[in-house]
Amino acid sequence: MNIEGLNIFFREAGSTNHPTLILLHGFPSSSYMFRDLIPLLADRFHVIAPDNPGFGNSSMPTTEEYHYTFENLSIVIEKLIARLCISHYILYIHDYGGPIGFRLAIRNPNRILGFVIQNAVADEKGLGKPFDLFKALWVDRNPATEAAFAKLITFDFTKSQYLVGACQPYLISPDGYSMDQFFLDRPGNSQIQLELGYDYRKNVEEYPVWQQYLRTYQPPTLVAWGKNDFIFTLEGAYAFSRELIHIQTCFLCGGHFVLEEQSRHVSELIKSFFGRIYTWQ
Repeated sequence: MNIEGLNIFFREAGSTNHPTLILLHGFPSSSYMFRDLIPLLADRFHVIAPDNPGFGNSSMPTTEEYHYTFENLSIVIEKLIARLCISHYILYIHDYGGPIGFRLAIRNPNRILGFVIQNAVADEKGLGKPFDLFKALWVDRNPATEAAFAKLITFDFTKSQYLVGACQPYLISPDGYSMDQFFLDRPGNSQIQLELGYDYRKNVEEYPVWQQYLRTYQPPTLVAWGKNDFIFTLEGAYAFSRELIHIQTCFLCGGHFVLEEQSRHVSELIKSFFGRIYTWQ
């Protein structure tokens, strides 16, 4: 679908008569990360999984042609949802999908039916060791901090996001991290990732606003967390329980991309949790 001159790719499954679940991917992935989860949910939900601009199969304008910020990414996704005539929805957020999803919720709080949170944070204590490279960039953006940040888009780091903390590493298909790296290695994409990495500081500034949103609107929330993640900490997962009443937190055996080995389990958790919260027509 063309949104503001950008071709936005999305995966869709399930009947539009079912409640809509919007899956928002993280770094450095795309909607491909949900390839196993989508068919497991399609019998109960209308599932939409978009690729953000600069990621996956969506348009990748240069940084001169498009201002890559989390605010702008969220506006594109918001317009996609509007074009699809979706009025109310559950948000599934992972990693970079968190800052996008929370912005959608802040602007449209009454449209949000709930959250599924997989290793995405709204508290600074949730930022793990790799964010030291982000923080150095935020404090002083210069050639040295930019070069250090570039380590995060190498094949070795991409692969580590999938394998570090995996409980059943033989289940981790190389297709996931190979696909991610293919898109990262496109000419100009490293600059896109640098701009988003620098802009991430604004997400941290927004954490108190997102926390206030959670306290005020109390969206039913399922936290399905890869407990061995080295990028986002367990403190980041626990933090949501301080704000929310209708919350279920499940620590799953796996790492940052826990769906690679736990998609069926996560699909069952989603169906069970929202089946108890809502009586779908």
